[in-house]
Amino acid sequence: MKFRPLHDRVLVRRLEEEEKSSGGVIIPDTAKEKPMEGEIIAVGSGARSEDGKITPLDVKKGDKILFGKWSGTEVKLDSEELLIMKESDIMGILE
Repeated sequence: MKFRPLHDRVLVRRLEEEEKSSGGVIIPDTAKEKPMEGEIIAVGSGARSEDGKITPLDVKKGDKILFGKWSGTEVKLDSEELLIMKESDIMGILE
């Protein structure tokens, strides 16, 4: 299925965290927090300003990003759990 977010929204796939701690302890699924890092899968055309001009987004497909713990809306597309969020929910791009 193809999906294109509208306006200033982006589609994000969460990056999975390691199953072991740095000390080698295996962390069960119930104790894990959802990761706050992701990869952008698709981006919208941009935000529309008050004068009607479209401002392109600063992020692009393939960027690895950091976002807030409660950012975005979870959706399921092609049996994959993804997030849709506004560009303003993104804290930064990981380089």
